[in-house]
Amino acid sequence: MAGHCLIEAGRVEPFAARSVSFAAMAKLYFYYSAMNAGKTTTLLQSAHNYRERGMRVMILTPALDDRAGRGVVSSRIGLSDAAVAFGRDDDLLQHVREDIDAHGKLNCVLVDEAQFLSRAQAWQLSDVVDTLRVPVLCYGLRTDFRGELFEGSAALLAWADEMQEIKTICHSGSKATMTVRVDDAGRAVQEGPQVEIGGNDRYVSVSRAEFKKIMRGEGRIDPAQCPLPFARED
Repeated sequence: MAGHCLIEAGRVEPFAARSVSFAAMAKLYFYYSAMNAGKTTTLLQSAHNYRERGMRVMILTPALDDRAGRGVVSSRIGLSDAAVAFGRDDDLLQHVREDIDAHGKLNCVLVDEAQFLSRAQAWQLSDVVDTLRVPVLCYGLRTDFRGELFEGSAALLAWADEMQEIKTICHSGSKATMTVRVDDAGRAVQEGPQVEIGGNDRYVSVSRAEFKKIMRGEGRIDPAQCPLPFARED
C-alpha cells in the first residue's frame, strides 16, 4: 500500500508523512491489532516523522485511564508524548477546530486507543477528514476479551478509508488476532465489563485457535506471558 508503513511485531518502517499531507489525500485510517502489538509505539513514530518534516500533529487519547498521566500517551518501551485527553461525550471535530484556531495549520490527527471511541466520535473524526481535509490515523484493538468488536472499532471498520493490521505473534507461533483476559491462575475470564481499568486480570494476545481452546477451558496461559495489568494497552 503506497505511502504507508509495513508493520509487524518488532518491525516498523516509518510512515511516509508526506504521502498524506496534501488536502486532496486526506483519509481516515484505522490500524488495528490484538493486545501488545505496538500500536502506541507506531503512533508515536508516526508523530515523530511528521514533526521531523516540519509538520504539526495533534494526538488524541481517551481520558478513561490516566495512570500514565492525564493527557499523556505512553508506550510499553518507554516512549511518550503529550496528548489531548477526551471524554466519552466530547465532540472531537470541535476539539480539532479549536486546535487549528489556536495554533494554525494541522497536518495530521492521531488517535490512541481508538477502540474506546463512541460511534458518534468515530463519525466526528470522519468529519475532520471530509470537512477540514486533515488526515486522521486511528490505532486500536479490534475485539475485546470475548472476541466481540468494541464500539469504536466497529465504527472505524465500517467507515475508515483504509485499514491495516498491526501484526503480533501468539505463543503457539501463529499470528495473534485475539485477546484473552485471564486470572492469576491463567484461566480465561469470560464474564465482566468490556473495559476494566485497574483490575487484577491480565491480557494476552493469542491466535483464534488458541482463543477457542482457552475459552473452552482446555488450557491455561502462563501468567509470565502477560505480566501487565490492563492500563495503556501498549
